[in-house]
Amino acid sequence: MFESLSEGLQSAFKTLRGKGKLTEANMRQGLEMVEQALLEADVSYSVVQDFMQRVSEKALGQKVLGSLKPHEELVRIVHEELINILGPVDATIPVRKGDVTKIMLCGLQGSGKTTTCGKLALLLKQQKVQPFLVAADLQRPAAIEQLHTLGKQIDVPVYSEPGETDPVKVCQNGVAQAKAQHADVVILDTAGRLAIDEELMQQLKEIDRRVHPDQVYLVVDGMTGQDAVNSADAFNKALELDGAILTKLDGDARGGALLSVKHVTQVPIKFIGTGEHLDALEPFRPEGMAGRILELGDIVAVAQEAHRMIDEKEREKLESRLASGQFTLEDFRGLLEKVAKPGLMQKMIGLMPGMGDLKQMLQGADADGEIRTMLGIIDSMTKEERRNPKIIDAPRRNRIARGAGVAPSMVSGLVKQFQVIGPMMQMAAGGGMRDRMAMMQQMQQAMAADPSMSSMKVKKGTGKRLSPKEREKMRKEREKMLRKLKRKKK
Repeated sequence: MFESLSEGLQSAFKTLRGKGKLTEANMRQGLEMVEQALLEADVSYSVVQDFMQRVSEKALGQKVLGSLKPHEELVRIVHEELINILGPVDATIPVRKGDVTKIMLCGLQGSGKTTTCGKLALLLKQQKVQPFLVAADLQRPAAIEQLHTLGKQIDVPVYSEPGETDPVKVCQNGVAQAKAQHADVVILDTAGRLAIDEELMQQLKEIDRRVHPDQVYLVVDGMTGQDAVNSADAFNKALELDGAILTKLDGDARGGALLSVKHVTQVPIKFIGTGEHLDALEPFRPEGMAGRILELGDIVAVAQEAHRMIDEKEREKLESRLASGQFTLEDFRGLLEKVAKPGLMQKMIGLMPGMGDLKQMLQGADADGEIRTMLGIIDSMTKEERRNPKIIDAPRRNRIARGAGVAPSMVSGLVKQFQVIGPMMQMAAGGGMRDRMAMMQQMQQAMAADPSMSSMKVKKGTGKRLSPKEREKMRKEREKMLRKLKRKKK
């Protein structure tokens, strides 16, 4: 997400970091690089001008130029201003007591509107709110069937009227049915068009006038750049939007739409879509997104992902075992299985502070396949070996390796990895937040010193066979990255 923007900003900061003494001329050069990175990320020109004016006023002051680490001060200033551009945002949905809350989703065709209805319904269910879906997109033939399919997947009722041509009537009847079923929130999936036209706007205005939705959200394809800003502006003038939901941000390397929509339209971004799966919808947090863009990490998002993976009862049971020193390879296997979801490991690493370089090192590596290999190794062990890996001698190691179809060294690597992580997790389970943060730092340091965590070989993606010269070049790059990570530790 936003790789090109992050890389551009990091280049600007690195240029300033290399200066022996920072002058106003040096700082202006760095600020020009920041401005260039924003423009190349397709951020609206007016937004860039306003942003750079505020950053420059602070960055060129004597307090920054005279500080011990002025480049760090610049990062702090840019971080603050990114939060100001993106926020403030209240991502909560006001649920009306004793009545159903009506949410209308609108947007252009192809923005992911119908899928977002399903994602939003699932998010509400996770918050112990009972949702209800209404299929009011009568323009796209497959939209009604798609919403019914999504409803079945997440166990949420869907109302539709096959053959009906009046979307206002469908919405009104759908709201009445939601009330009859004692739903808390009804989500209206309205029609879209390939482009903004008068017929579409009139239809949406009519639904707005006669159904009186409590919240109107525009679903915007984040990958469309400035077109996203233009469509948001047009919809807002017609409907007075309460918020925007930006989709497909996982495939957006630029980030222009995200940084421009709020500033240009004054419509807050309520939620962001970060993947194809139905659980890939997040309440938008400006401070978290600013941290991701500047590679400062987003610990709150890491915690939310962890809570999604492990429910309360599982977490209490695991913490109890950890605190009593009973953490075994069977428990470790359970955790690995939770993170085996495609792309989750890369995402978690990207959300952790100071892990940007490590994420680059793992780029192109089959991290998900690596986890599956580790699961296979543990599955090839006996119950006794999982509970007490110290008994795994050479004959046992060879037998496990044959069963998992791997080299014996990979079995040794997994056991060593478990021996590193186990004590850290036990320490964290027995202490408070400070201990947990210490565990996070130790894991980062261990991964920085050995990204493979004790010689577990990472499978590279398929492609052309590398020449000896290319392999040597990649080896030197890895060593250079490791040296840089070790310096950061100190």
